[in-house]
Amino acid sequence: MNLMLIIVVLAALIGAWCLIRRTVEVPCDLDLEATQEHFHAHAVLRDVVIQEGDRVLLHGAPDRIPLGERRRLTTSATVAHASAPRRLLARLVGTTGITELYDVGFEG
Repeated sequence: MNLMLIIVVLAALIGAWCLIRRTVEVPCDLDLEATQEHFHAHAVLRDVVIQEGDRVLLHGAPDRIPLGERRRLTTSATVAHASAPRRLLARLVGTTGITELYDVGFEG
């Protein structure tokens, strides 16, 4: 009985460790462009290192800009850091799923 209780408690602790994320709010520079030459949206986070499994939520970013316009603005972002098991899982899944990003062909 005591062994079963210990196993259940350990499983609950490991499950909680996988689900808990540490969050931090950081400043962010946005570079948005929708012109004939370029179409991009770059977010540069300051004072934080992003790793596998982390999630980033930008605050105050426009959902669209008119064609022919370029905007640069400073806003904030919330970064939710992944736990160690979640980071390991993201790394394993990411390396096996990388083959979906490219297509190799041989032509004669």
